[in-house]
Amino acid sequence: MKRKLNKYFIFGIVMLLAMLTFSACKDKNKGKENKVDEGKMNVVATIFPEYDFLRQIAGDHINLTMLLKPGAESHSFEPTPKDIKNIEHANLLVYVGGDSDSWVESILESIDTTDTKIVTLMDCVDLVEEETVEGMTPEAEEAGDGEEEVEYDEHVWTSPKNAIVIVQKLCDALCEIDPANKEDYIRNTNDYTKKLENLGQEFKEVVDTAKRKEIIVGDRFPFRYLVEEYGLTYYAAFPGCSTDTEANAATIAFLTDKVKEDAIPVVFHIELSNGKICDSICEETGTKSEQLNAVHNVTKEDFEAGITYLDMMEHNVQVLKEALN
Repeated sequence: MKRKLNKYFIFGIVMLLAMLTFSACKDKNKGKENKVDEGKMNVVATIFPEYDFLRQIAGDHINLTMLLKPGAESHSFEPTPKDIKNIEHANLLVYVGGDSDSWVESILESIDTTDTKIVTLMDCVDLVEEETVEGMTPEAEEAGDGEEEVEYDEHVWTSPKNAIVIVQKLCDALCEIDPANKEDYIRNTNDYTKKLENLGQEFKEVVDTAKRKEIIVGDRFPFRYLVEEYGLTYYAAFPGCSTDTEANAATIAFLTDKVKEDAIPVVFHIELSNGKICDSICEETGTKSEQLNAVHNVTKEDFEAGITYLDMMEHNVQVLKEALN
């Protein structure tokens, strides 16, 4: 079941923020001038992959803000008045565009975005539907009109091929709002794209030379785009955007039996997870537990150390190599 933030709650926060800052916003034109600090564009990213792509492209040319705090769970994020103010003053806003950040759209309906360029990751690439594969714990049904709505997987950045497309779209947006630094943006994007292409080739070589094409994740599965790109089969406890954290007994038994039957050497969990399901399977089967990064966020320590999307995906290359051989 996806979490959706009440739009009236968002509207209330926006109105409160407006009242508190009314004196600073009397002059609409003056407010827009505040969007630029020391000649730099204000850029807001909701989550880590967007943030890291933008800093690779733009470097010090922009004032970059990430709304999701390091270590926080992206699927349960709720904005503060400060977050809303950052969005209102952004020259460029980047967000995913799925159910997990539907709160962004509620905010955008309540503020003036005339001078704000907006990029949604899910509009940048071809989407795949979120799916429930054999063994997954089914989610509770939401009350509705009986019509089943198609839900697309939001984790589009987990594919290096998609990451390249997204980075180019972000470069185009930056060039549009800040033409003075266009040459730097294009040069940085070209350099970064080469690194992403190398990453994609590393994944391909691992899969092409592997003994098996199957992975098991005792956790949520935000890797649809990764496995689609490289032709991998998977089994997992939950779909990628599930809010569940406790699998039912049938799911754990199914995944445990699958590990034994297919002689799987590694069972994965994702970052910032409690890892309990993965641990339970590994204890029963004697299999190794490893982290497969969805790169939706990083720990506070890793953020301060400057870890990047490429760092986390290079880790994925290595643990996939171990899991597929």
